[in-house]
Amino acid sequence: MKKIISAKEAANMIKDGSSIMVGGFLSCGTPDKIIDELVKLNVSDLTMICNDTSTPGNDRGKLIENRQVKKVIASHIGTNPETGRQMHDGEIEVELVPMGTLIEKIRAKGTGLGGVLTPTGVGTIIEEDKQTMTIDGKKYIFEKPLGADFALIYGTKVDRYGNVSFEGTTRNHNTIMATAAETVIVQADELVDCLDPNEVVIPGLFIDYVVAGEEN
Repeated sequence: MKKIISAKEAANMIKDGSSIMVGGFLSCGTPDKIIDELVKLNVSDLTMICNDTSTPGNDRGKLIENRQVKKVIASHIGTNPETGRQMHDGEIEVELVPMGTLIEKIRAKGTGLGGVLTPTGVGTIIEEDKQTMTIDGKKYIFEKPLGADFALIYGTKVDRYGNVSFEGTTRNHNTIMATAAETVIVQADELVDCLDPNEVVIPGLFIDYVVAGEEN
């Protein structure tokens, strides 16, 4: 069985300067309780890998507003004006990565690949300072694998063995991020004794800790 911990205990594992992957698409499928505890602890100099920086005052957006993030690697930041302001003022480094490319970079890390080749971004600023290859007359950008110290993910239902299931689109980036971090912490909406195997989306072998229950 996996160790069941509180959101505060989860946040306490993350130290200044850590890299974190945070699941969710805007506020859908986001481990908000863990993020709230990170805000309270004021953990700083984080590198945050995520789809987006959410919206002002919500989940990942709180880390941005509290200036706890030194670098963000994301697909878009347009829903949070504060991210754009900090970027333009030189307060935060932003690396924008096309969404499909971001997922494949994370997948490459999780599956042990040396990288991926993609035509997305060829001829744009995405290509700058990156290795390219031409295969059968078509040009590709070589993208390196992307991992993190911690993956903070969400699950609709999680059992005591760490198996995770999802409702609807809450699975989004959570599924692939669970494969690509040194330590994976899942925040469960509901903790159950044992999931039906047909419900399992992320096998428990990928999960290190479970944050569960309304009391957290």
